[in-house]
Amino acid sequence: MMELCSIASGSSGNCIYVGTDDTHIMIDAGISGKRIENGLNSIGLKTSELQGILITHEHSDHISGLGVVARRYGIPMYATEGTVEAIKRIPSVGKIDELLFRPIEAGKDFTIGDMKIEPIAISHDAAEPVAYIVRQGDKSMGVITDLGIYDDNIVERLQGLDVLLLEANHDVHMLQAGRYPYPLKQRILSERGHLSNESSGRLLGKVLHDNFKAVVLGHLSQENNYASLAYETVRLEVSLGDNPYKGDDFPIYVADRSEVSKVIAV
Repeated sequence: MMELCSIASGSSGNCIYVGTDDTHIMIDAGISGKRIENGLNSIGLKTSELQGILITHEHSDHISGLGVVARRYGIPMYATEGTVEAIKRIPSVGKIDELLFRPIEAGKDFTIGDMKIEPIAISHDAAEPVAYIVRQGDKSMGVITDLGIYDDNIVERLQGLDVLLLEANHDVHMLQAGRYPYPLKQRILSERGHLSNESSGRLLGKVLHDNFKAVVLGHLSQENNYASLAYETVRLEVSLGDNPYKGDDFPIYVADRSEVSKVIAV
């Protein structure tokens, strides 16, 4: 059995748990160590039971709790060379034992316990960002956020997944009319920014299949999105898209920025 649970997901902090009966990992640590511990406790786990932390990139909403957790529990941290070097230059992270960093490469699989991890290169304004697919036997889950665009390689890598946590960051109209400064709006809308609700729905439509179990929409902007808007937009894009599915054919959940999600098991 594999499980996925969003401890927190949003523009203010991201932390996703993925595990099996024997192996427990976390993708990103963008909230406080206390919130991580409380979130894991709520699903019957402890931070000390984690066998690894996979880091997608060095932005603060993905690593703000990393230093505390790494020092307290000595958990190995997996990230690309570019991300590791970027993290070392961030004063707020503090001193981390070099031996805890385990450099990885996009496109090169590695294992933690009974899980195979596949890092995928993504387009985002960070040093060397990746997303992750996690597999155990014939079960598979993807955590794909912080990408300005998707390409054929990403679509191909996401085929056949059981569960997908997918970014639905913003509503384009809310962003354009909102109070963000113009350069920030342009960054978010760029090819190295974030997926809009519409783009998220279009990407989802390209990777659905008959045995798909669930999608969790994540990394919603606090300023430029609503959970209900993301949900309805993605449903509509799937239903209207060039695919044989409708938005009601499978469960769609929306991850909350401050609440632990339901545990999705396959």
